Amino acid sequence: MQTLNISIYTLAFLVILALLFDFMNGFHDAANAIATVVSTGVLKPHQAVALAAFFNFIAVAVFQLKVATTVGKGTIDPTVIDHYVVFGALVGAITWNVLTWYYGIPSSSSHALIGGLVGASVAKAGTDSLIASGLLKIIAFIVVSPALGFLLGSLMMLLVSWLFVRSHPQRIDKWFRRMQLLSASMYSLGHGGNDAQKTMGIIWMLLISAGAVAAGESMPPLWVIVSCYVAIGLGTLFGGWRIVKTMGQKITKLKPVGGFCAETGGAMTLFLATALGIPVSTTHTITGAIVGVGSSRKMSAVRWGVAGNIVWAWIFTIPASAFVAAVAWWVGTKIL
Repeated sequence: MQTLNISIYTLAFLVILALLFDFMNGFHDAANAIATVVSTGVLKPHQAVALAAFFNFIAVAVFQLKVATTVGKGTIDPTVIDHYVVFGALVGAITWNVLTWYYGIPSSSSHALIGGLVGASVAKAGTDSLIASGLLKIIAFIVVSPALGFLLGSLMMLLVSWLFVRSHPQRIDKWFRRMQLLSASMYSLGHGGNDAQKTMGIIWMLLISAGAVAAGESMPPLWVIVSCYVAIGLGTLFGGWRIVKTMGQKITKLKPVGGFCAETGGAMTLFLATALGIPVSTTHTITGAIVGVGSSRKMSAVRWGVAGNIVWAWIFTIPASAFVAAVAWWVGTKIL
């Protein structure tokens, strides 16, 4: 890979911009981790975000950096990456995150980032710059992650219903209010483990292209790893409250037992994807799990119109962020 001649100030600016995206990722996706535990009344909002932020951060000690490797080296031809491409990708992703947060739409920060990378890279070097194998895995999991979340969430709900069929509803509610603390913690751990690594991958490819890190290194520098986990944890701590209501109550009404099943199904999906090194959408995953829990009771328990609107946001995420990123790449070539 050729080493780029960029100033230390430009490099620092882009690293800060990447960490801003990471913060926005946590801020935007806080609803995924806390919506169920807040909407069921198990925790107050400020307690829930503190719990989620803590487990976002300690994911640094749990997961291998396979997702960071996929984003940093497995989606875009490394020879194409420069500071203009990284700038375009980040601006595209941040713009889509802010827009969907403002309107309270649960969309994928992960796919906004991937769309941004694709848009900026194609604007620079055409479609030959894309690594098909890496992108196809990510695209496949647009369908697989919500489907797996749906399956695991609904199976968990059916299993719990069968196990506690003779129990009094009040006793079940009391028991699963406690269990939901565990399931919310595990989901937040999976969220931090998968999402923070995407920003690591971006900073890693930027440092490699600038010659600050050797291309043969097996992992990004320690300061990159820690700063990305801190940024996503802080973003989660501030919380994107506009999306919490949509995720927690508009799709289906949740009780503690349903919240536990949705979070557990979602956490299992995230753990699997992170172990395989696949960047997935935590939004897609928890939405699928919530719909699975609701439909396991009865199909009419799910507000399919709301779910349909969310799916449309999923469909538009990659092309919309790619378009903005392509424009931002052109702007970046003029101002950076």
